[in-house]
Amino acid sequence: MDVVSSTQAWVNKVIVKYNICPFAKKEMDRGSIRYCEDNSTDIEGVLERLTEECVFLDNNEQTETTLLILSEACTDFDSFLDLVYLSNHLLQMSHYEGIYQLAHFHPDYCFEGDPEEAASNYSNRSPYPTLHIIRESSMEKAIAAHPDVDAIPDRNIEFLNKKGSPFFADLLASCLLVK
Repeated sequence: MDVVSSTQAWVNKVIVKYNICPFAKKEMDRGSIRYCEDNSTDIEGVLERLTEECVFLDNNEQTETTLLILSEACTDFDSFLDLVYLSNHLLQMSHYEGIYQLAHFHPDYCFEGDPEEAASNYSNRSPYPTLHIIRESSMEKAIAAHPDVDAIPDRNIEFLNKKGSPFFADLLASCLLVK
């Protein structure tokens, strides 16, 4: 299974096609999304790679964003949430706070207070655990240019609920079949 191809399929077939993130299509069309597999088996290895990716983005302005895809680590959602906490702390301690921010996705993503089977969880479900490193300055510009950024989550929840969990479960599974 090619984790990068599966993740690219997910971005294309879910995130962009259904406009889950209205900012993603522009970057996909520009080819400015970096997809990186990390096969570390522990959190320390992932944190090291996260730092390397921030340095890469520092030195490569044509790359807008990086999806750091974890093929081995944090397959359990609770351990992934621990990683997200530590990753945000690392950004702060490395003086990257305000330069980069993280979004995060996981195959078992579940918003606090929502049942596991809720369709709304599919806005953050991905084929593999993924840390999305975003340039904060670019995000600020995109948000300022969007007509109603506050409506995005509600629109997504309404759309996801309308389509239903089985639809998105099948769609996510189809991304894993990509070779």
